Amino acid sequence: MPNIKSKKKSVQRQRANRARNVGVRSAIKTLYKKAVSASAGGSADAPERQRQTQKLVDKAWKRGIMHKNAAARKKSRLAKAVAGAAASSKG
Repeated sequence: MPNIKSKKKSVQRQRANRARNVGVRSAIKTLYKKAVSASAGGSADAPERQRQTQKLVDKAWKRGIMHKNAAARKKSRLAKAVAGAAASSKG
């Protein structure tokens, strides 16, 4: 723990930001899994779940929680998984 007052405050801010960022990343993972499982199950709300997940990923990138390329990769893999599940359920 630092001795300087401003650094103590900085540590507090870092902990609060980390807690918020971990929560956002966890929410992204949860929504991602729900979107993939919904599409695999042939659910009608799969496109809506995909849209929600992509929206949250975009917000995380915009706020600096996630790197731009990581966000693009997540969205791409999600779209591929949902499209693949939709194609396999039709065939």
